Amino acid sequence: MGARRTGRERALQALYQLEMATVSVAEALESAWSAAEEPRRDPDAVKFARELVEGVQAHREEIDQLIERHSHNWRLDRMSRIDRNVLRLGIFELKYRPDIPRKVTINEAVELGKNFGTEESSAFVNGLLDRVAVALNKP
Repeated sequence: MGARRTGRERALQALYQLEMATVSVAEALESAWSAAEEPRRDPDAVKFARELVEGVQAHREEIDQLIERHSHNWRLDRMSRIDRNVLRLGIFELKYRPDIPRKVTINEAVELGKNFGTEESSAFVNGLLDRVAVALNKP
C-alpha cells in the first residue's frame, strides 16, 4: 500500500477518534498508528496523515459548511462518523491540496468509504465529493 493511502487511513482513524474522545491530534494519530498492523511507519505516510488531520481540524467549520450545502436531505449530525470524516478528508484535499488531482481524491475517498463504511458509503461519498469538486472548480 502506498504512503498516501496509508496516511489517509490513519488520518481517518484519528479524525474518528477526535470525535469520540477528548484527545489531542498527536494522541489520536499515535493511537491510529499503534492500532495498525504494520510494525514500520513510513515517514511519508506519517507526515501526510498529520497534514490531513491538522488541515481538516484547522478548516473544519468551512468544510462542514460545504458538506451541509452539498448534501441532499442529510444533515451533518445524521451522517455516520465514518462518512462524515471521509467527506472532511476529501473536501480538505479538494480545496486545500492543489497538488492532488480531483480524480485521485475522489477515488481514494470512495475506497475509504468501502473499507471503513457501509455498503452505501462509497456511492454517498462519491456523489457528494463530486458536487463539491464542481462547486470548487477543481480540475
